[in-house]
Amino acid sequence: MQQVVSYIRVSTNGQGKSGLGIEAQREAIARFCDNEGMAIGSEFVEVETGKGADALERRPQLRAALASARKGKAPVVVAKLCRLSRDVAFISGMMAQKVPFIVTELGADADPFMLHIYAALAEKERALIADRTRQALAAKKAQGATLGNRTNLAEAQAKGVATNQEAADAFAANILPVIHQIQATGATTYRAIAAALNARGLRSPRGGEWQPTTVRNIVNRAP
Repeated sequence: MQQVVSYIRVSTNGQGKSGLGIEAQREAIARFCDNEGMAIGSEFVEVETGKGADALERRPQLRAALASARKGKAPVVVAKLCRLSRDVAFISGMMAQKVPFIVTELGADADPFMLHIYAALAEKERALIADRTRQALAAKKAQGATLGNRTNLAEAQAKGVATNQEAADAFAANILPVIHQIQATGATTYRAIAAALNARGLRSPRGGEWQPTTVRNIVNRAP
């Protein structure tokens, strides 16, 4: 049975509701491997944005997955191509790592050329959406519309607080499965969990190192 390396990534925003959460990706990969007669040898979970030219440097778990795949001469399996990136240059860089990638939604037979094509389409779609948004805003401004809501500051502030709350809840939902994995290894104190999260290269909600109080706040958000 072919061994594979599972890589799961969520951004720091709310992806659980979009079907891109940790458990949804894990289930998709497990179902795919079961159907294809593959066995998951190791799993790497990352909570980090995929944007930016330095994305690989900011994703230690992806680097670890690549190292594990090279050592075991195994492919890396992801649920969706966007869990790697929507950037063609980044995907090209991944291909240069000489580690095969399998995207469950594309099938086991999708070769590197097809991955480039799908990445190019995703990148183009993102650019088109951004361009259409800019054009729509420019058209409204040309018509004399006031962009933004300057008369309802209190309401805007309330919405901002609600948005921040949702983002915090989403981050907690994404990182809690990782914390539970760490707890299963025997790390029971907040300090031990924080040390394990830092050792994995995962960032805290504010982008820094984890502290015991930060872990406590996340755990206390659990329903």
